Amino acid sequence: MSVDSRREFPAITVAVPLFNEEPGVEQLLKRVSGVLEDLPRSDEHEILCVDDGSDDGTLDALIRMRSPYPNLRIISLTRNFGHQAALSAALDAARGEAVFIIDGDLQDDPSLLPRFIDEYVNGADVVYAVRRQRPESLWLRAAYAIHYRLLKLMSNTAIPLDAGDFSLLSRQTVDHMKTLPERQRYLRGLRAWVGSKQVGIAVERGERFAGSSKYSIRDLVRLSLDGLLAFSIIPLRIATFVGAATVVAGAGYGIFVLIARIAGAAPQGFATLALLQVIFAGMILLVLGVIGEYIGRIYEEVKRRPVYLIADEWGPETDG
Repeated sequence: MSVDSRREFPAITVAVPLFNEEPGVEQLLKRVSGVLEDLPRSDEHEILCVDDGSDDGTLDALIRMRSPYPNLRIISLTRNFGHQAALSAALDAARGEAVFIIDGDLQDDPSLLPRFIDEYVNGADVVYAVRRQRPESLWLRAAYAIHYRLLKLMSNTAIPLDAGDFSLLSRQTVDHMKTLPERQRYLRGLRAWVGSKQVGIAVERGERFAGSSKYSIRDLVRLSLDGLLAFSIIPLRIATFVGAATVVAGAGYGIFVLIARIAGAAPQGFATLALLQVIFAGMILLVLGVIGEYIGRIYEEVKRRPVYLIADEWGPETDG
């Protein structure tokens, strides 16, 4: 993009999903607000916090912060719908010309916003962070690495490696993502699917400011499955291949038994039969499990329930 066609500096919405982050709310708003105050058009930027059904004092802490931070908007969901649903609520409500997505634990550094904006001004519609270093345990880092590489290998959509939700999205990209009807949302995949000009910048992921991660192992597995199954049908093809390979192996073994029988040396013993039954039963259950995962997602989609429900809102134009 030429210098003449550079974008104007955008009005920013900083979108932050929060779940049980009471100890870090004040520091979060202080750091984000400090970054926004140093940017052009500082009076037009907003901080949009979505409380995802917290059961601690997160929402109360946000409401107390409204006075010192007049550009703060708060959305409270009726219950905990999950991180991706809270992010969807933030994207739906964001008003800025560009939306900066960060996590509420401050592992995503708000001070990096100017770097993201530079790429946006130069024409990028999506600027995403590529995590070069993670503070998590070795097994968790390995799990993330395997997930992203499996997703890249199996998906027809070019989803960047090691790129989470930490990103800056243009208004056009946000509007496109809002039209996508999925109920089980994997936003970093939808962001890549939308296309347009996408640029990655390398960052080092920091430590949490306070508290502990709210993602359980089950949540991480579910998110990984959502990504893999929402952007690829290769697991179904693998299931078909496994079934076909089982049939071929069974036919081959049948021919072997027939020849051995004719030769008068048929295999003997209960153990052989039991082992084969266990193997084939396992293959069948594996295939059914893969099919079941897709059917379950179809079932959730056809019910057409909303991704989230809003309990209340606070902002410059409303008292809740």
